[in-house]
Amino acid sequence: MNDNIFREYDIRGVVGEDLTDEVVEHLGRATGTYLLRHGVKDITLGRDCRLSSESLKDTLCEGLLATGINVIDIGVCHTPLLYFSLFHLDKNGGVMITGSHNPPEFNGFKVCLGKATIYGSEIQVLKELIKKNDFKKGAGKLSSTHLLQPYWDRIAGDIKLSRKIKIVVDAGNGTGGQAAVPLLKMLGAEVIELYCDMDGNFPNHHPDPTVPECLQDLIETVKREKADVGIGYDGDADRIGVIDEQGNIIWGDHLLIIFGREMLKEVPGATFISEVKASQNFYNDINQKGGRAVMGKTGHSLMKAKMKEEHALLAGEVSGHLFFAHRYFGFDDAVYASCRLLEILSRSNTTLSGLLADVPKTWTTPEIRVDCADEKKFAVIEKVKKAFRGKYQIIDIDGARILMPGGWGLVRASNTQPALVLRFEADSERRLEEIKEEVSSVVEQIITEKY
Repeated sequence: MNDNIFREYDIRGVVGEDLTDEVVEHLGRATGTYLLRHGVKDITLGRDCRLSSESLKDTLCEGLLATGINVIDIGVCHTPLLYFSLFHLDKNGGVMITGSHNPPEFNGFKVCLGKATIYGSEIQVLKELIKKNDFKKGAGKLSSTHLLQPYWDRIAGDIKLSRKIKIVVDAGNGTGGQAAVPLLKMLGAEVIELYCDMDGNFPNHHPDPTVPECLQDLIETVKREKADVGIGYDGDADRIGVIDEQGNIIWGDHLLIIFGREMLKEVPGATFISEVKASQNFYNDINQKGGRAVMGKTGHSLMKAKMKEEHALLAGEVSGHLFFAHRYFGFDDAVYASCRLLEILSRSNTTLSGLLADVPKTWTTPEIRVDCADEKKFAVIEKVKKAFRGKYQIIDIDGARILMPGGWGLVRASNTQPALVLRFEADSERRLEEIKEEVSSVVEQIITEKY
């Protein structure tokens, strides 16, 4: 077994190579054992539309049932439907089989205990159970149910559009299309569909709305059709990409500004959370509008934990994970997020770009990944902090966010890859290049040092 499949937030690997039948069956036994020992007797199980997901489900199920845990199969679905099932059916455990936005040869498993996904050291417990062959024995029962209708009913009962909105939806041939399109039509939106049929080959483009190339068809269609908004989903629709009526990408941190402003009208002084990669605009805007903006660590499981700790109404990442605790359950659901955005837009007498027209213009880089061995990356971060400490203020809750005149630079260790993640923001293009150059040269120098 390749130990590296046990990541920070999920279990993930190449099907047939890392995820062999034996490994997956043992993972089922380990997961069933882990959940039973936490007092869970029944779990829900969902899967995305990848070509490998059906057979992984069968093999995982074999292992789960062999421990004596009961499994409710909710079928092919987007990840938020699996999270919804825990609340709707009142279950305290679940597994979602999904490769999310990774290439087609990958797949993976998100494991839920209670109403949230496990992460970090808890995922390592599953690995240890497999290594020790420490499994409970029993004979669980398998049943199935369909939950899209109750899911639609729950959201349609919450969202009201004040006028007709024209929307283009690009589901990237993932599971978001089957969940979003009927719901948006129920709400009264005019929907133009782009790659909304499920196809695990992902023939049109990779289902990842954080990659601008993957949004090109959506951008062109929004402009051609004169739509109010374009929405892109990743493969399992827990992340959203948004295009305004002019064809510009609105990243997750600026979507938080739109949602935050609206919520503060209803709940003055509310708390909102984003991450170290988020624009300074988000923190400034929420604080100026009388809210409380908190910076947390990157990662959907860490965000959810921070939300509970801070009693936040909303949290979100640049990558498009948005977590609504206001009027919703607090998990990341890109389909629900798109409905909330349409609601705000329908009540407004301006365009989507108009909602952000007063936000100061800044220049940002996308995430820049720099190869760095897992055993070395955290030591590199410490040396980066040391190099800049004293010269600039450093926020070190997750790597080093170095605050410089006219902008900031971020260096953090990736939770999922042997890499460092760099990002930069500044008040001019020229300043952006200067900050990027200053930080990158120090990082490069440190990486090449002998350890």
